[in-house]
Amino acid sequence: MLVYTHKISVHKLPLIQESFEQAPMYVAVMTYLGFGIVTLFGYFRDFLRAVDLEKCHVAQERQEQKDFVPLYQDFENFYTRNLYMRVRDNWNRPICSLPGPVFDLMERVSDDYNWTFRLTGKTIHNVINMGSYNYLGFAENNTDFLKTVADVTHQYGVGVSSTRQEIGNLSIHEELEKLVANFLGVEASMIFGMGFATNSMNIPALVGKGCLILSDELNHTSLILGARLSGATIRVFKHNNMQSLEKMLREAICSGQPRTHRPWRKILIMVEGIYSMEGSVVRLPEIIALKKKYKAYLYLDEAHSIGAVGPSGRGVTELFGVNAADVDVMMGTFTKSFGAAGGYIAGKKELVDYLRNHSHSAIYATAMSPPVTQQIIRAIKCIMGNDGSTEGIRRIRQLAKNIRYFRARLKEMGFILYGNDDSPVVPVLLYMPGKVVAFAREMLERKIGVVVVGFPATPITEARARFCLSAAHTRAMLDQVLHFMNEVGDTLCLKFSRRKYSSQPDLHE
Repeated sequence: MLVYTHKISVHKLPLIQESFEQAPMYVAVMTYLGFGIVTLFGYFRDFLRAVDLEKCHVAQERQEQKDFVPLYQDFENFYTRNLYMRVRDNWNRPICSLPGPVFDLMERVSDDYNWTFRLTGKTIHNVINMGSYNYLGFAENNTDFLKTVADVTHQYGVGVSSTRQEIGNLSIHEELEKLVANFLGVEASMIFGMGFATNSMNIPALVGKGCLILSDELNHTSLILGARLSGATIRVFKHNNMQSLEKMLREAICSGQPRTHRPWRKILIMVEGIYSMEGSVVRLPEIIALKKKYKAYLYLDEAHSIGAVGPSGRGVTELFGVNAADVDVMMGTFTKSFGAAGGYIAGKKELVDYLRNHSHSAIYATAMSPPVTQQIIRAIKCIMGNDGSTEGIRRIRQLAKNIRYFRARLKEMGFILYGNDDSPVVPVLLYMPGKVVAFAREMLERKIGVVVVGFPATPITEARARFCLSAAHTRAMLDQVLHFMNEVGDTLCLKFSRRKYSSQPDLHE
């Protein structure tokens, strides 16, 4: 299935293509069959544990607590106990170097089928990193680039040990907030020390009981948690489906609140710029048009899009050519394109002033670490060209080239990809649980570090490997990854696409 955004004349948008190709029917059948088999074996192994024929490693209630309310729900832990533990070696791998375009891994083995691990003392060197969100390559240790960060560390130290409302408000915090607002083209911004908490702790300050949240079905957990903590009514619309969103908006306006039918105090639409598991881009101009039509508010999470898309890295508002003022709440994180930590909320000055006094993250959380703050400042100045160099724009263009090249080559090989052609997140569909495990292990043997994701983080029939492109990846690195992708794809029979893509010489130069 190909999804196209509609052209909206007032924005003069290019046609943007997203691909969500469906796998052949036999793939879905084999995927369900695979889960069915491992589930049956799971019940069989639970029986062996119950009769003491197999050692039980799982956490259990003590005998003297059997009449208490249980801490562990046996059925809920079935998946973890019998499926996840068998493949746990593919996650939480210990890294012992800078997580740049390549990194070093500490080798580990398990003697009890992944219930515990032990380090061998050996190191796997120069593994190509295809999993980190280091989109612009600012997670680096170049001493020339990091001089200002070192100077700030000497001046301010590493920690603040106070909230900003007490004695933790530093001059560089205020400098960063002004810089972020200038970068985004809005009136004001506010920074927070944790990206996840930027969503989960600020949404409850913006909406509450009597408000309605319309949330995309693929929104990040931080958005979902913030919505639940707010106490507002939550309704979920289909991913990037404008008909589904408009239907809910119309019903909300016509029917009002349940039982009383009073008008909603606020209607807040929550979306992401780039969806981190699908690689798809929000249909922002159409959402803005609906927001204006029905007088709702828009909350845009640009965690994966800020810095990574747009001619100058200003995110999806720049990508679509829309006015940043049309987005009521602009949220983003510094953990990805900027190689740091934390997040921001930006928009009108009234919004930011309100959050300074009502946000739990603002009132109770420790202020952002000074070296982290300076790292973000240097990254944004580099992107904007305020450091007197063209390094920032070079990285943005290099990332775009890497994205187009990598996606085009994978499609030519016959892999099924999800998402937008401009997205640095490249999901490659693997489908079957056994293939997911084998793919991660085979790639690591070839010194390629990949992230694999399966149920329940994805639909049961859509397990995948998620590649994240970086401006720091050289063409030689990408060619090496593609070579082994082609090799492993043939070995494991992962090339499910039924489409034919012609070679694009301009991308291969």
